[in-house]
Amino acid sequence: MQLARFRTSTGEVHVGRVDGDHVIDLTGTAGIGSSLRAVVTELDTLRDEIATASGEAYPLADMTLLAPIDDPQKFLGIGMNYRAHAAEALQAGIPTPTSQLWFNKQVSCIAGPYDEIVKPAVSDEMDYEIELGVVIGKRCRHVSREDARSVIAGYVVVNDVSVRDWLAKRSPTFTLGKSFDTHGPFGPWLTTDDAVTDPHDLALRLWVNGEERQDARTNDMIYDVYDQIAYLSTVMTLEPGDVLATGTPSGIGAPTGAFLRPGDVVRGEIDGLGVIENRVVAES
Repeated sequence: MQLARFRTSTGEVHVGRVDGDHVIDLTGTAGIGSSLRAVVTELDTLRDEIATASGEAYPLADMTLLAPIDDPQKFLGIGMNYRAHAAEALQAGIPTPTSQLWFNKQVSCIAGPYDEIVKPAVSDEMDYEIELGVVIGKRCRHVSREDARSVIAGYVVVNDVSVRDWLAKRSPTFTLGKSFDTHGPFGPWLTTDDAVTDPHDLALRLWVNGEERQDARTNDMIYDVYDQIAYLSTVMTLEPGDVLATGTPSGIGAPTGAFLRPGDVVRGEIDGLGVIENRVVAES
């Protein structure tokens, strides 16, 4: 099942179920409003009613899709988590971490799946990173690897946009270089966990202006999704709607200096989860 937040032609924000080339409006179904995070919190209870709801059907092409979760409490990312990516970084003199390397993306960076990405005036080293995003569905702490899947609501496509010089020089904690406004586009909708056979066997690809830059499978992760949830929940309580960006494969722009420029169009796709596409614009 795929659940979206969308804006109608009249400017109203609704939550809907994606059915083919239409989105079925769920507003009012079981008290559902405009927050998909609220739906995620009660997803186990609402699942059957959502799946059979027959609200107004809007043509998907006519709707503006929004970030599925616009108000998570946490947006976290893991660095250097694909074997091939770690190898390319090592060639550039960046050592492979010996444990999971996590950072914050401030929630103010969130953007919709087709929103513009703003290249900041303070940097010419803005990079792309296609990633599988995991949305937490249950409040949890100290989750075992074996139980980790039970706390996942679903998955999204993430572009973990990164400002490289701010990561390496201006703010080596990563947080600032990962958190510029608009640098967290994800979507296009939330694909619920029950619709994904194996999150560790998905193809993910990214193109810039039609040129393929990244092409990998999630089975190249060093720490898989369940390892990540177990590790994080050792430290902190994970809340419904929290978003985890689970790492990017090789092919980023940094090793070759192929950074993003205004006018570029970045397209990211994960099999079964959909496509996001964002145009780069200069900061005004």
